[in-house]
Order: sequence, then C-alpha cells, then structure tokens
Amino acid sequence: MTFPPPHRMREQDDPLPVLALIRAAFAYMEGRIDPPSSMQTLTGADVTAHAKGQEVWLIGAAPLACMFLTRKPAALYIGKLATDQAKRGQGLARALIAQAALRAEALHLPALELQSRMELVENHTAFCAMGFACVAETRHPGYDRTTSLTFRRDL
Repeated sequence: MTFPPPHRMREQDDPLPVLALIRAAFAYMEGRIDPPSSMQTLTGADVTAHAKGQEVWLIGAAPLACMFLTRKPAALYIGKLATDQAKRGQGLARALIAQAALRAEALHLPALELQSRMELVENHTAFCAMGFACVAETRHPGYDRTTSLTFRRDL
C-alpha cells in the first residue's frame, strides 16, 4: 500500500486529529511505562504551539502517522512519533524518519535523536533497524533508575 508523502502541519490546521492519533497510538503504554507518558497532559493547544514554534509532520489527511521535530544544537529531536495501529508495519514511521533526516540536513544538523522508554523494547529494536544507536540512559526526576534511552543516528 502506498501513502501520501509527509506534509508539515500549519499552525492554522486542526490539532485535534493529531492529538487523537497520538493518544490512540500511545494507549498501549498505559500501565506499562513508569512514569506515565507526557501524552496524557498533551493538549490541542500544545500541538498547535509545536507546529508554530518547531515542526509537526503528518502522513495522510486523517492523519495516519505523525512526529514532532525540535531543533537542538547538535541534533534534530524526534518526539511523539505515532502511527495508527491499523497501519503499523507498513513503512509510515520509516517515511517520517526519512523526512526528519531531510529536515536535519536542511537545518545543517548532523544527527537525529529520539528517546524511548526502557520498557518499550520493541521500539528499541525498530529504531536500531532504522539506523539509530543507543547513546545514553536518562532518568525522569524523582526516579533512581533509568527510565528512558536516547537513540542517535548520525547523518
């Protein structure tokens, strides 16, 4: 199945379909990750603000997949990477990662970075298959154990 190419969300676009996609795509994490996902406090206004100040990329008008991009000094950070559950395994995340690489190059950033919770080992495998390597462990405030892994892909 082929999908339309990624497109950048504009600040005037309705954020609610993006928010709904993220909530549905991240729902399987509930009760599995600790601390809970920041997705639980994400609002439509937050989505719009990110589209205005940074970048939100979508595939499909519905949308079927999305990611938030944040410029950092030494990398383009990928957050809220989400794919519609019924469309997983069809290359949507890979297409968004390819778009992120194009954006990083256009912004003269040497790498892509993202984080994944410790418990989501299937995501770690998928990110490594897309050329990322684990480069750091982090802890959420108040935790005495690693809660997230940072993955990086040099361009």
